[in-house]
Parts: sequence; C-alpha cells; structure tokens
Amino acid sequence: MTADNNQERPELAKAYEFKSVEKKWYDVWEEQKHFAATMDPDRESYCIVIPPPNVTGVLHVGHALNNTLQDVLVRYKRMQGFNTLWLPGTDHAGIATQNVVERQLATEGKTRHDLGREEFIERVWQWREEKGGTIINQLKRLGSSCDWDRERFTMDEGLSKSVRQVFVRLYKEGLIYKGDYIVNWCPRCHTALADDEVEHEETNGKLYNIRYPLADGSGHLVVATTRPETMLGDSGVAVHPDDERYNKLSSMAVKLPLSDRTIPIIQDYHVQKDFGTGALKVTPSHDRDDYEIGQRHNLELIKIMDPHGVMNEAAGKYAGLDRFECRKKIVADLEEQGFLESIEDYQHGVGHCYRCNTVVEPITSEQWFVSVKPLAEKAVAAVRDERINLMPKTWHSTFYNWMDNIRDWCISRQIWWGHRIPVWTCEDCAEVIVETEDPTSCPKCGSTKLEQETDVLDTWFSSALWPFSTLGWPDKTQELATFYPTSVLITSFDILFFWIARMMMMGLHIMDEIPFKDVYLHALVRDKHGKKMSKSTGNVIDPLEIMDTYGTDALRFTLAAFAAQGRDIRLDEDRIEGYRHFINKIWNAARFSMMHIGDSDPATLKDFDYNTLTLPHRWILSRTSHTVTAVRKALDGYHYNDATSAIYKFVWHEFCDWYLEWIKSDLFSDNKEAAAQAKAVLCTVLETILKLIHPFTPFVTEEIWSVLPGERSCIMMESYPEATPDWENDAEERRAELLMGVVGGIRNIRSEMMIHPSATIETIIICPDQHKAKILQEEASTIKNLTRTETLAVLNEGDRPKGSASSIFEDLEIFVPMQGLVDVEKESAKLNRDKAKLLKNLKQTEGKLGNDKFLANAPEEVIAKEKEKMAAFKGTLEKIEDSLARLSELK
Repeated sequence: MTADNNQERPELAKAYEFKSVEKKWYDVWEEQKHFAATMDPDRESYCIVIPPPNVTGVLHVGHALNNTLQDVLVRYKRMQGFNTLWLPGTDHAGIATQNVVERQLATEGKTRHDLGREEFIERVWQWREEKGGTIINQLKRLGSSCDWDRERFTMDEGLSKSVRQVFVRLYKEGLIYKGDYIVNWCPRCHTALADDEVEHEETNGKLYNIRYPLADGSGHLVVATTRPETMLGDSGVAVHPDDERYNKLSSMAVKLPLSDRTIPIIQDYHVQKDFGTGALKVTPSHDRDDYEIGQRHNLELIKIMDPHGVMNEAAGKYAGLDRFECRKKIVADLEEQGFLESIEDYQHGVGHCYRCNTVVEPITSEQWFVSVKPLAEKAVAAVRDERINLMPKTWHSTFYNWMDNIRDWCISRQIWWGHRIPVWTCEDCAEVIVETEDPTSCPKCGSTKLEQETDVLDTWFSSALWPFSTLGWPDKTQELATFYPTSVLITSFDILFFWIARMMMMGLHIMDEIPFKDVYLHALVRDKHGKKMSKSTGNVIDPLEIMDTYGTDALRFTLAAFAAQGRDIRLDEDRIEGYRHFINKIWNAARFSMMHIGDSDPATLKDFDYNTLTLPHRWILSRTSHTVTAVRKALDGYHYNDATSAIYKFVWHEFCDWYLEWIKSDLFSDNKEAAAQAKAVLCTVLETILKLIHPFTPFVTEEIWSVLPGERSCIMMESYPEATPDWENDAEERRAELLMGVVGGIRNIRSEMMIHPSATIETIIICPDQHKAKILQEEASTIKNLTRTETLAVLNEGDRPKGSASSIFEDLEIFVPMQGLVDVEKESAKLNRDKAKLLKNLKQTEGKLGNDKFLANAPEEVIAKEKEKMAAFKGTLEKIEDSLARLSELK
C-alpha cells in the first residue's frame, strides 16, 4: 500500500480514525517485511534484544513504556540507514507458568503429580501453544517493529542447547557446584528463590522477648525474636565478645524453653550489642545470618519445617502445625510457662515471594549454585572503564555496592517446567556425569542405571544468555558475527540485578565480550499521584484500554514525553487525552496542507529559491533545521522527553499556530509565484515533521505520508531528517519573534477585552529601538493581516492614548483604543455578576474542605475533586478580576 502517481490518491478523512488506520498499516509493514534485518556487511548494524516478557503475560503499562522506548530507537536508526534488528521473544517463566497450568489442573480436580512429569510438561507446552502468543499480539498492537520471523523462546531448541553448553562449561570450570546452604524458600511455590526474587515489605509485626534460663539455674538471658516458632531449631545463643553484660556469666549454656535441650552460649562479633538485650538466638537452619554464625562455631543444623511451611518431627509436639499457627501456640505456651518477658510492636521488612507473595522461609537445603564473584569482577570492570555505558549514572553506586557484596547465585528450582539440570548420577558407582548430550551409560563403570537431577534451572539462567543465545550461539552464525555485541538494552531499573548484571557476567565470561554497549534504565510508571499502580487500589491504567480510547500514537507519545532519565513517570489519563489532541492537530494541519498541495505537480513541491523567500518561509525553515538538530541530539542521548518537547513546541506552537496562519495570504494569493513558493516550503516542512515524529507516532504519520503528492514508499523506510545549516538564520528568527510578540500582544488585548472577532481595530506601537521599528514598519501588512488591524502606527515615543487597552512586549508598548469596541459599563456589570456567582461557589467549596468531618469521612478521590474545583474557581476569579481592572482603566 504505497503511493503511486498513476493511481487516484485517497484523501484524508475529516477525523483521524485510528482503529482502522493502525491495523491497516501494521499489516502492510509486516507483509512488505519492513521489520526484517539483513546480513548486509556494507551497513552499520544496530541491534536490540527485547527484554523477553513472560509467556504468561499480558501487556501492562510498564511493557508499553519499555517497548515504546525501544521502538522509537529502532525506527530512528532504521531511518538513519542502519541495518537494524529488534529481536523479539518470550521467557518461559518457570514458576509463573507452572502455577498457571497447575491452577488449570485444579479446576479439573487434578494435580501435576496425577499426570507425572512428562505428561505435565506436555500440558504446559500445549498451554503455551494456545495462550502464549497473547503478549506478542499485544506488542504488535503497540506498533512494535520487531523482526517477528526471528522470534525466540527461552525453551526453544536453540536456546536449550545454549543453556546446556553454558552449564557444562561453568561446571567444568568449577564455577557451578552443589552444596548445603541457607536459601530463600517459598512454601507455596515449593522452590528456592534467589536473593533478588525476594521482595521485602515493611510489616507491622511483633518483637517477642523470651527468657532462656541459664543451665546452672543461676538466672536467665532474654533474647528477642520476630519468629518465635523458629526457637525450636535453636542450637545456640550468641553474645558480642566485648559486651560486658555477659563477660562473667556463671554458665556458658542455657536451657531451651519448651524443650529438654541445653544449648551453648557463644561469642560472635556479628551480634549487635545495642539490639534488644544483646543476646541473639541462633537458628542456623532458618536464618541466613544464623547459618553463617553456626558455620563458624560448628553448631548443629536443626530443620524444623517441611517444604510446605509445616512443622516437622523435629518440632516435637508442634509437628503438623502450620508455621503461623505454631507461632501462636508457642507464644501461648511461653506465656503459660513463664518464659515470655514481653511483646513489643515492631516494624520490620519481611521477605515475600516475587511470584505469589507468600512469606519466604529461610531454610537449609541442598541446591545448585553459581560462584559469581569471579564473574561479577568482570562486569564491574566493564562499567568502570565505560565499555558498558550504564544510564542514568545515578545507578552506578548502587550497582557497584551490589556487585561488590554479591552472594553465590542459587540456580536450582524445585519445579518441573524449565531447563532440567543436565547432571546425572550413576546408581551403581555414584559417578556424577555433567555433559551437553544425554549420556546412555556411566563413563566410569559402564552402568546404564543413570538418574538425572530432578530440579530445573532458575528462569534467569537462560535469560542471562539472551543477547548471544538468541543470535545462534554456540553455533558461529552470521547473525552473531553481525549483531553481537548488541547496541543497547532498555529495561526497567528493578531488574538491574535480576537480569542485567547477569547478562553482563555471562556475556563477558562466555563470549569474552560485552553483551551490549549501552544500558538505559527507565523508571517505574506510577499513577498521577505518584502511587504504585495495583489492582487492589484500583489505580491501574490499562494500555489496551487506553489505545482503544485514544489511539496507540497518543499513548506512545505520552510515554515518551514522560520518560525523563531517573524520574518516575506519573501517568495521567488527562495528559494522554491532551496528546490525543496533538495527534489531531497534526492531522488537521495535514488536511489543511493537502487542500493546497494535493493537486500540485510533485516536482514543483521540491523546488524553491531560498534567496527569494519571504520572512515566514525563511523563519520556518530555520526553525525546522534547529528542531531536527535538537531531536537527533536528544534521541542520541536517550533523552526522549527532550525530543518530544522539541517536536511538540515546533509542530503545535510554531508550524500550526504561526506558520500556517502566516502563509494563508500567500496560499490564497493570485500571485502564482508566491503561492508556488508557499506550497513548496509547506510540503517540505510537513514532510520533515512527519519523518521527524514517525518513530514516536508511526501510524498517523504513515497514513498522512501515503496521501502526499508523488510516488512514495512507506515513511518508515524513508531517511530520517538531517539539519540543513543553509536554512539556519538567527537574524530572521529574531525578526520573526519580534513580529510574533507584537501580534501576540495585540491578540491578547482582543481576547481580554472581548473584542468581537470580526471587528477591525486601530493599533499604536511605541518602539524606542530604531532597528525594531524599521522591521515593524516593513512587516506592517503582516501584522495587520494577522490581527485585523485597520490602521497601524509605529512611533519612537509617545503617551498612552486615552481609553486604550495595552500590552507590553520586551521594550515595546502596544495600545489599542477601545472607543466604539467595548461597552465598559455593560461588560463590567456582566463580569461582576459572574464574580458574585463564583464567590458563592468558592465559599461553599472552602466550607467543605474546612470541615473536619468531611475530610475524615469522604473518599480520597472526592476530596481531591473538591480541591481541584477550588483551584479552578480561584483561577477563574483571578481572570475576572484582571478583566475588571483592565476595564476600569478605560473609564
């Protein structure tokens, strides 16, 4: 669907119907393979790998922001002539996807164990085939120009091969090991979680102070805990070696309350002397810090819970109780038996599973780990020496601090859906086999009795290989040679350690090369009040609904306009509606332009003599070149908000508000040369605008582009505008700004004094600057045309004419005599009536907001609306009083 000179060209509809336009053009782009990358060695490559959304996902506003920012860059670079590849794909999302399918089975009265591992995995693949494409189709709805023929999945054959290769290599290098360690355990998902998969929430809890009797009966220690149920697994009490309170204890052991065990008192520098009593209960199997203390002092590991968070046989009479039920029972028994000293209110961070929000239980377990310290050092070095440019730079200190204190990465998960760990154990000789291909026999004893590890790898393990595995590694593909390292990664800051840091580590270690040159971390999208969006608070903005209501281009432009580096986005639907008006403004400007250039010979629209152009044309061409420079600079520096701001100002306030008004006299002129020049410049600037804004608003620009005169390919395949230094003329811009300032001042007088639009006026300008006065006299006809001024006088000095309204611009005074234009008494009376009515409404609203009962009982949104009403009333009142003051000057 490209333009053809020999075909009748369609006209732009009166209104922009985005729903039909968006589908039409996306289908065209896909059919004509405009998103496809090529292996062209003569062009510079530009590659982005999409942060793969979960296969279970649906488009949320965070996805919309992230993919809009990526698409803006890809379209920009494509139009610059780069060989672009935006590589799409989805993540298998181990825990999330397994949970979805298990819930589906539950509706059938089944569990995964009823099916068995192989049949369950087949069921998950079936679900993926049926439902897994939802997020991809929604990304297309957003206008994402990914090379969909190259779509990848973290469980596809090629990526599975990559995962195996990396695991085996790291294992044989001694960087993957299996061992007992304290892990974050989710009793709901039944799997270990990495540190960064645990979300800590501030919780109003309790601090329980418990008496631990000294073993010799001479007294007791008081220890504080937020989890009294874990005391059943205590194997010691720790005090600080320098704590004088405990230097002369008669016994170095205590009796564990509610049990018959005696446990030692140990000294350890980890203990905080100023927390509680300075005595710390040590539960090595259920607390990470306690685990480290236990390792240093050879304390017994006593695990008191099973994988479901239920107390086990080691908990004695409490076995079988849920951990939280056990807490209540323990507290009651401690109080009954005289061991409970006190209970305090206590706010603290409690870890929750990032998937199901269940409270995480630290627990000792045998797991697989990656020793990440050596890998982290390479990633830190790459950021420090700027081989990887991490933006905004405010994240550098956080990144370094995390990486310097990084713990080994627990990569095993106790679920079925995912990359099964490629480790086998011989049942006859216990030989451990780790290979890229499934072994058929034991290399040591020849036995065929081999048992594979049942755990799967953490989802983030396969995601960490994404930049090179998706390009074909471990095979030496042309894609890998052409596009690795990739150009930029754009993602949210909240997965800096989940994913970005791990991609850095894996890319540098496996490929011996950075995975990407730039990392742009965008902020979170919040509601207009700065609150996190959540279904429970009802403040979620659904991008799919927004696109249905306002169009995709309006959403995209809004998100880019809000994307200031390092600043959370406060998304307001009113602003989206505002940018929808901007899209309509472009549409209407194009319709106006087509009224004049639609039937023109395309050759004449490319031909104008700059030296013979009048001021409005020279001014708009200069502003066009400067705007192109500003937008390109902003996009090259990832300053999306600056780019949209420059575009918005130029299109709305300069091109539409001024230039189109300014050149109407030329367009409708009988002077054929003047009309031809105006049409040529108009077409040139309109084309530049459409190409300039296309990466942000692809649909509306493609639709307008398709109806412009001449044979045209799709706009997305056109060249992005470059600055034209020969057009730049600061002197002409200052000349135009003077004119616009004067015209604006006269128009303000007309508006504020409510002069009828058809009435002609007299204007007097006092201008002491001889150079400015000369310009105003030379451009007098333009000023008259734009302000309906009948007579214009430009004076070097003079007094204010009697009965005139005035305006100031720079050192100029602008006067419009009001005699015969305004009935001062009548207008004053009308304004005073409006003022009285407004004061009554304002008093009523102020009364509500001054009522403590109303403020205490009314919903937050009702109070907010009343505050908005009060602000609006005050704003209108101020305008009325200004108008009354102006009218009084005329008496």
